[in-house]
Parts: sequence; C-alpha cells; structure tokens
Amino acid sequence: MTRTPEKHLSRRERQIMDALYVSGRATAQEVLDALPDPPSYSAVRALLRVLEDKGHVRHEQDGPRYVFVPVVARETARRSALRRVLETFFDGSTEQAVAALLDLKPGKLDAAELDRLVKLIEKARKEGR
Repeated sequence: MTRTPEKHLSRRERQIMDALYVSGRATAQEVLDALPDPPSYSAVRALLRVLEDKGHVRHEQDGPRYVFVPVVARETARRSALRRVLETFFDGSTEQAVAALLDLKPGKLDAAELDRLVKLIEKARKEGR
C-alpha cells in the first residue's frame, strides 16, 4: 500500500531527502556518500524503499542501477513540514513561531533582514492573511 507524502520522516529519512533535494536525483551510493555519519549501503537502500513506499521518492531505471528522485517539490515539502511544526509546537500560531525563531537569534538579525521581514509582514497585512 502506498502512503501519502504527508507521513512523518525519521531523522535519517530527512537526511536522505535533503541529499536528494540537493542533487535532484541520485543513486543509493550517491545518497550514501552525501550522508553525515553514513549507515551501511544496504541500510540506505532499505530507507530509500521505505521512502518510496511512503510516497516521497520514486526510482527510475538507468541501465543496471536505480536512480531516485523526490516526488514532492522541496517547497511543497517545506510548507507541509512547517504546517506540522506550527500545529505541533505552536498551536497553529504563526506569531508564536516567529517569536520563537527570533528568540533563537536575539540581536543577530541585521538591518537588511529586519527590513525584509517588515516587508513580508506588510504584504501579509495587505493580503488579509
């Protein structure tokens, strides 16, 4: 049974997805080479099969090897993950999430970053979000 791409990913599955998003497409060996503190080759193959079952990746035959490709665009996956974080940790409150992010880097935002944030907030206000 194929599951929807909304299923949660383990730390290692997220690392594999990150490697695939960076490269766009990769063999199991290329994924293995991109992982920090990599597991065995067979573990990477097994995790790629799990990710395929979950609907996050698909494989293409390239001669004798499989090449894995993300199914969901990175931006779509990013938005989905952020929605889950908002609901799980901030009761759906964007304000609380932004405040927490700002607390992570107190005094570290430069004037240009603050200006861009102000513009994003003004745009959201105009659009009625």
